[in-house]
Amino acid sequence: MQVITYDQVKEKIILIRDKQVILDSDVAELYGVETKRINEAVKNNPEKFPNGYILELNEVDKSKVVENFDHLQKLKFSPALPKAFTEKGLYMLATILKSPKAVNTTIAIIDAFAQLKELANAVYSLAKANNESEQVHILENNIDLIANLLDNDLIVSQQETEIKIKLPFFEITRKITKVKK
Repeated sequence: MQVITYDQVKEKIILIRDKQVILDSDVAELYGVETKRINEAVKNNPEKFPNGYILELNEVDKSKVVENFDHLQKLKFSPALPKAFTEKGLYMLATILKSPKAVNTTIAIIDAFAQLKELANAVYSLAKANNESEQVHILENNIDLIANLLDNDLIVSQQETEIKIKLPFFEITRKITKVKK
């Protein structure tokens, strides 16, 4: 069984109508099933998906996601309108799908959303900080989280990456050393 990673989940999370969601086709890919199986699970368990758990995309939404996300080009010619699972919808879906791969995938999805929330909380705390020392403390406590979230987007020279956060009055640097496995 292939283990789903945080990075695989992170790249599937998109913003639609100011909500972080994963489209049904991406959910299906993560779980290793056909999209129609995901939608059947929803159709067969409507009580588990109240309003706000799934967004029904319209043609405008569909066009935007196809235009803005390369991995969703396959939707361009599909006659079906995709569904977008919110975090709550994904948790509910996890109560239906029971295979070992489903458990692994659900854990990766929960970890991804938890890290995004943690980052949002750090950014919020940083914005509310009253002084430079408080901001430095918040950044220092969250630099590993930021490094983990940005890791795939960083330029790595040899085996070491350096993250610098520069603000007008201070700078924090974190070096990440990659170990070959």
